[in-house]
Amino acid sequence: MMFEKLKNAFKKKQPEPVEETKPRQARKKKSEKEIATEKNEPWVGILSMEVDPEDLNAGAFELDWNDQFVTRLMRFGYQGKTDADIVDQWFQNVCRHVVLETWEQEQAQDPKYDVRYHKKRNLGDGRSEIS
Repeated sequence: MMFEKLKNAFKKKQPEPVEETKPRQARKKKSEKEIATEKNEPWVGILSMEVDPEDLNAGAFELDWNDQFVTRLMRFGYQGKTDADIVDQWFQNVCRHVVLETWEQEQAQDPKYDVRYHKKRNLGDGRSEIS
């Protein structure tokens, strides 16, 4: 009897069959938004972008987000009547920062603002003229 107990203790157990409610092909893969929402994490994504073919400077973005993203924005001081208003303020702020960063980089590369492009002329006796 003791031998049987030991033998059964080391016997491989077969996993119990799991009844599937949906066929494997019918299962839908979860989206990034669904996964983030289940984890209670903020999520925002660009669904589409449109550009006016007549005016390439005009266009629109379609954004999607979860409630956790709006809550995070509100904690950081964004306000609005609707969630869309709050997300729009955030997106405008992001765009503004991109423009400012691009402008600052252009200014840094402009010779009239960059000290590396100033002329230095040796006047002799250890003196120099910088213009």
